[in-house]
Amino acid sequence: MAGLLTSNEVAARSGISLRQLQWWDERGLVVPSRQGHRRLYSLDDLAEVAVIAELRRKGFSLQRMRKVVRFLRQELGKRLVETVSGGSDYHLLTDGRRIYLENSAQQVIDILKNARQPMFAVCLSDAVRRVHPELRGRKSASSARGGGGAPLRKRVKLRA
Repeated sequence: MAGLLTSNEVAARSGISLRQLQWWDERGLVVPSRQGHRRLYSLDDLAEVAVIAELRRKGFSLQRMRKVVRFLRQELGKRLVETVSGGSDYHLLTDGRRIYLENSAQQVIDILKNARQPMFAVCLSDAVRRVHPELRGRKSASSARGGGGAPLRKRVKLRA
């Protein structure tokens, strides 16, 4: 049980309710391991919960959150915490039809300048740092300099 968090601990760290965690588990959004009837979350699960909670606070529906999580898992090819612990900050932007994943401040600005409708933006790195103890307080060297590492440009179209 070392390194695993109970539902109560995850709810306290992420600011969401126990019922919300249960709902997300039932819907397959974040599926923790189990010990009997207890749900046990890894720190990687907690990072994903933090990002999903941030999306929920921005008004994303369950269907949209599923698409975003699926997109992140497919495009990044690894767990969210592994990606954001690297040298760049990752930003997720969406206009409701398309999702953009950027790690360059200039690319984020370009998307916002050229947007024809309102955009939602979430800094994935900050959401993960808020709840992940090993990353808390760690700011990437590239963001301290004001730039990103090698630019990442990913985009996917959401279906209505």
